[in-house]
Amino acid sequence: MVNLEPVMDRIRKAALRAGRKAEEIRVMGVTKLQPWETVLEAYQGGMRIFGENRVQEAKEKYKEILPGMELHLIGHLQSNKAKYVPHLFSWVDSIDRFSIAEELEKRLAKEPENPSLQVLLELNTSGEGSKSGYPSYELLLRDMEKILSCPHLQVRGLMTVGPLTTDPKAIRRSFRALSQALEDLKRRYPEVNWDTLSMGMSGDFEIAIEEGSTLVRLGTIIFGERRNG
Repeated sequence: MVNLEPVMDRIRKAALRAGRKAEEIRVMGVTKLQPWETVLEAYQGGMRIFGENRVQEAKEKYKEILPGMELHLIGHLQSNKAKYVPHLFSWVDSIDRFSIAEELEKRLAKEPENPSLQVLLELNTSGEGSKSGYPSYELLLRDMEKILSCPHLQVRGLMTVGPLTTDPKAIRRSFRALSQALEDLKRRYPEVNWDTLSMGMSGDFEIAIEEGSTLVRLGTIIFGERRNG
């Protein structure tokens, strides 16, 4: 059973500790390996932002995009799956190289309704080789002008995955690095609407909120353990 209120209470308390308003933080329900019935229950409970890690699973599950629903791709995108993005996702939160942005731009440009796609650039702030994302901020900056020149892509901010550790200091360093990167981008490109800092998952979202997150990605803490896999 989906129960959002305990999570929302923790979000409110974390925001209060940081001197922020809880309304500044949006909640994404990560529905990897969860059935459509669980998505529908969360939607009926008021959730509107959902995230999927894999294009194929999202295609099979989200055969209908309900009114007001935002579906985000939060996992690594392979070039050969980019063709499925325009009719399924409204956001891609895991741009980690220009070639992916370029492929998405080509696909969107071919659409007759001339759609746009909201995107986040993923930065690996943990230094863990198992994680995707730009391996350094310098490499992300190298691609920035080219990505911003894609007319069908609307860059909205940055995303990261915290380190796999229980050390709160290491987690905080990771999130603080992303927050500082976003502040630098705001100075460099003031014409861009840098309104999204996506960081924080079920085990570390409170630290993320304290470090400035505006979008937390929550799965297990909302939906329970994944059903399979």
